[in-house]
Amino acid sequence: MKHGPRRPGWLYGLVGAMVLFWSLNYVISKLALRVFPPPLLVCLRTTLAGLLMAPVYWWDGRGGRHRWHWREAPGLLALGVVGSTVNQMFFVLGIARTSVAHAAFLIGLSPIIVLLVAGARGQEHLTARKIAGIVVALCGVVVIQVWRTVPDQGAGPSILGDLLIVCSSLAFSFFTVAGKEVTRTHGTITVNTFAYVGGALLLMPYTLWKSASFDYAAVGSAGWAYVIYMALFPSVVCYLIFYYALSWLPASRMSMLNYLQPPMATALSFFLLGEPVTAPMLTGGALVLGGVFLAGRSG
Repeated sequence: MKHGPRRPGWLYGLVGAMVLFWSLNYVISKLALRVFPPPLLVCLRTTLAGLLMAPVYWWDGRGGRHRWHWREAPGLLALGVVGSTVNQMFFVLGIARTSVAHAAFLIGLSPIIVLLVAGARGQEHLTARKIAGIVVALCGVVVIQVWRTVPDQGAGPSILGDLLIVCSSLAFSFFTVAGKEVTRTHGTITVNTFAYVGGALLLMPYTLWKSASFDYAAVGSAGWAYVIYMALFPSVVCYLIFYYALSWLPASRMSMLNYLQPPMATALSFFLLGEPVTAPMLTGGALVLGGVFLAGRSG
């Protein structure tokens, strides 16, 4: 690992902003869904993210850093679309039908799903400790689902919404495992550019079709601010901060930051959206994060 920058406080400030931006994305997505239908929201976010990633790819690739052959393009495109477009479609459809807290803690299961997929592919060995962590995390999911059925919760989380969020995690987990070697060879900026630019091009006919019947004049500045936020911060800025910080900090320390997102997103949803936070839900979330931590430990 490199010696840290002269001002480590500035680096940790960037990392803190990254966690905040990712956590706030849950709330912003909820607000954006008040303005845009879910499929169109995904199309607009993907298109704007592609427009923002293109100059980043060009700037980072000066001098021929991003080298790939046209025969590799279909694989890069398919991988990127699963990791971004498919993942985001499930996420937006899911969060439209569940709470921010449910979505955040269920997405927190991603390391568990990655572990299971990698184990099935022979990339990981499932030790007793990892299996115990998986069991604890799944117990947390059970607690969260039992809380969902408690009376007097109103139009809260639905099992369909939670399942769609799990599908989002599955898509991202497949992207993580299948793209391990691809990312190592071509770099994250290349993979993300294929994801967003390629996804935008593939979605373009549907985007134009949905746009023809949508009243953009009624959107307003707040609605556009939500979409721009979703395209700029979690899709581009956070990834640039993450990989910059990873060049200075150990991967283990960076991975620990994932545990901050669910409680931060839950707190933000409580203050900004008025979503209820109950002891059973927090207990289930703690079990999920505890199980993920236990399964992720080495040894």
